[in-house]
Amino acid sequence: MDFLFAVSGVKTNLFLPPLVAMVISFLTSMGGISGAFLLLPFQMSVLNYTAPSVSGTNHVFNIFAIPSGVYRYIKEGRMAWPLTWVVIAGTLPGVFLGYYARVHYIPDPRAFKLFVGSVLLFTGLRLLREFIKDTRRGVVSGSPSPEERFRARGEAGKRQEALRPVPVLTRDAVVRTISLSLTRVAYEFRGERFSFNTIEMFGLAFIVGIIGGAYGIGGGSIIAPFCVTVFHLPVYTVAGAALMATFMTSVAGALFFTLIPAGKGIAAMPDWPLGVLFGLGGFIGMYFGARFQKFVPQRFLKLMLGAVIVFLAIRYVVQYFMP
Repeated sequence: MDFLFAVSGVKTNLFLPPLVAMVISFLTSMGGISGAFLLLPFQMSVLNYTAPSVSGTNHVFNIFAIPSGVYRYIKEGRMAWPLTWVVIAGTLPGVFLGYYARVHYIPDPRAFKLFVGSVLLFTGLRLLREFIKDTRRGVVSGSPSPEERFRARGEAGKRQEALRPVPVLTRDAVVRTISLSLTRVAYEFRGERFSFNTIEMFGLAFIVGIIGGAYGIGGGSIIAPFCVTVFHLPVYTVAGAALMATFMTSVAGALFFTLIPAGKGIAAMPDWPLGVLFGLGGFIGMYFGARFQKFVPQRFLKLMLGAVIVFLAIRYVVQYFMP
């Protein structure tokens, strides 16, 4: 049954948006990414939705899809709260600048595709390089990686829990903050200690906020890979923080696109019904993605996300030069 969405002009089967969003969100939420960065190409290429308002519609998707994934990460104790608040503090002011850039400097679909392709290409190559480094490190050193140590402790914990009447999470399977200051944050997860510079993380989040605000993704697809590749934080602890930050910035982004005038002749108002429909599918996908993330090897997550991102990036860059 086809339905016409008045704001975007999209005409599609009502079951297609939630189904696509559910599948995408299930896979990407494992890496702390809402899936909006893949929904944008789907809307532009398949649904032919290329107006600036497509970015705001993506923000609407994030608002309705992300809470279920965040709930799972909080419930299982894998939410790194200090990281979450630093990222939110940096990305929120950047979102407004991203909105302004989108509607005033890159409203043309071709230019926006080049922008999207460049962002995705950079992010995807970082992930693939990290995957290759992890593989070589394991082959050369022969010593277990932090992820392998996580999994070994997890398996041992499962065997212990199986002997108990009521299974519970082992103590080292949750994120525990060790120290917190204006310059550095340290936390522990499954016996491994991780830390990051607060100022550097804030600066990165601010830049990501600008890009995410323009792209309509909230920044999760950029900040999560950077946390893994630059700050060397495990994806198991980054995912929840990235999703929470994406949710907060998407609320701000959706309000900007809805309430702030974009200028004469520029369609910036989000298609809320379409965004909500995507969000319903994403809500289901993210819940189960967050639920099963701990069973998926980190290397596979890097390879999968990196390959998909690079493929889409090359496609959009090529389309810009060969329309």
